[in-house]
Amino acid sequence: MQKIVRTRFAPSPTGFMHVGNLRSALYEFLVAKSQDGKFILRIEDTDQERLVEGSVEHIYQTLAEVNLKYDEGPDIGGPHEPYVQSERLERYLPYAEQLVKQDKAYYCFCSKDRLDSLHQVSDISENEQGEVPEHFGYDRHCRNLDKTTIEAKLAAGEPYVIRQKMPLTGSTTFHDEIFGEISVENKELEDQILIKSDGYPTYNFANVIDDHEMEITHVVRGSEYLSSTPKYNLLYEAFGWEIPKYVHLPLILGTDGTKLSKRHGATTFEELSKQGYLTEAIINYIAFLGWAPSRDTREIFSLEELCEVFTISGISKSPATFDYNKLDWYNEQYIRNMDVETFKNWLEPEAEKFFADKTYDMNLLAEMLQNRITKRTDLAVMLDFVKKPDPFNPEMYVHKKSKLTPELSARVLQIIVDRISASDIYERDHLHSLLMNLGPELELKTGQIMNPVRIALSGRQVTPGGSIELLLLLGKEDSLKRLKEAVNNLEEYIDN
Repeated sequence: MQKIVRTRFAPSPTGFMHVGNLRSALYEFLVAKSQDGKFILRIEDTDQERLVEGSVEHIYQTLAEVNLKYDEGPDIGGPHEPYVQSERLERYLPYAEQLVKQDKAYYCFCSKDRLDSLHQVSDISENEQGEVPEHFGYDRHCRNLDKTTIEAKLAAGEPYVIRQKMPLTGSTTFHDEIFGEISVENKELEDQILIKSDGYPTYNFANVIDDHEMEITHVVRGSEYLSSTPKYNLLYEAFGWEIPKYVHLPLILGTDGTKLSKRHGATTFEELSKQGYLTEAIINYIAFLGWAPSRDTREIFSLEELCEVFTISGISKSPATFDYNKLDWYNEQYIRNMDVETFKNWLEPEAEKFFADKTYDMNLLAEMLQNRITKRTDLAVMLDFVKKPDPFNPEMYVHKKSKLTPELSARVLQIIVDRISASDIYERDHLHSLLMNLGPELELKTGQIMNPVRIALSGRQVTPGGSIELLLLLGKEDSLKRLKEAVNNLEEYIDN
């Protein structure tokens, strides 16, 4: 009978969810769901010094927002409770003591001062002969203490850690689903700590125990953990447990080729959301950071579609590049494909900030923006002219190719002011006819009519809509006020 695929997302509650963590969670989810398996959430909070208040709630919230629904977890329970490491503390020491009895681990009583002195020595990477010392970390001082000494130290209450006895010869080989066969010389492996002096397990040790007890079949994590995997495997072998399948994910780099960090821009899900990126676009893009479907050339996939096409074989060894321009493209695709009502509901909370007490046509605004906006926060630049136009700049009314000048602009704008003021009708068809008929009447090109209007209303040459849309958006009163002000500014400029 084939085992049910079980993956786990095991974040440490140390802050907001980084893009790399979110990709791990997504791939762990997809590995499980693409094979009708189970996705488990486990909180790894044994590093008490790094805990950040509120982070656990943030993990729950983020996973809920991106719709990565777990089948077992701290807040919903499951057959392997508890799912928080700090609530499982009594489980780890017996396992470590079992290894001590089997001579596969040992008590280490070295003081902090002694360990610090070893670290200072290990900073020198080569000896006089240019060779790397065999033990460049811990020197295994307590590895072969006799039983009498150990018992005396324990009886005296001396602080200790429990270290794993690494093999001193040979090599450890493991298979990774992405990187293939990897071998490491055992002499390069330090006798790692399993239980710290405060009684807490180390990350590596707790990880192995929990993965075994929770029947995890696939361990999905970043490739930075490749070097730690031999230590994990030696623990599995020491206990006689089945080793899970390893799926190590490629690094995520910035566009400059260095590891993605804050200096590249927003790197957490919360930051990206605040910048106006849609959840669906973020997840879709992150799915492609190191993976591609084998036969499908599409780039737009819903989460449900990803579950259908995802395969481990589609994951690449090569580092992925986080490109904000590509994320922009994904966001645009999702915005363009929204139905109008959904887009209006998404847009309205941000749009209202620019209109204050003014009434505005949400249908018109949606029409103007849906095919132009990249992310919601773009409105800060696209719509701030609604409150007031940009400062008067006579150079904007000069265009040699279209023969636009400040003098011509002032003349055109004054005629438009007069005709709008004289009419009780202020709607799209009427304004369109008014402006379009003015060109032939004055023997002017369309641009010589439309561009001065656009600039007068916004103070800009580029706006999220044409002149007619701006007239409608701002309304008759505000539009006339801005057109008159532009005429006055132009005439003053001309006279001077």
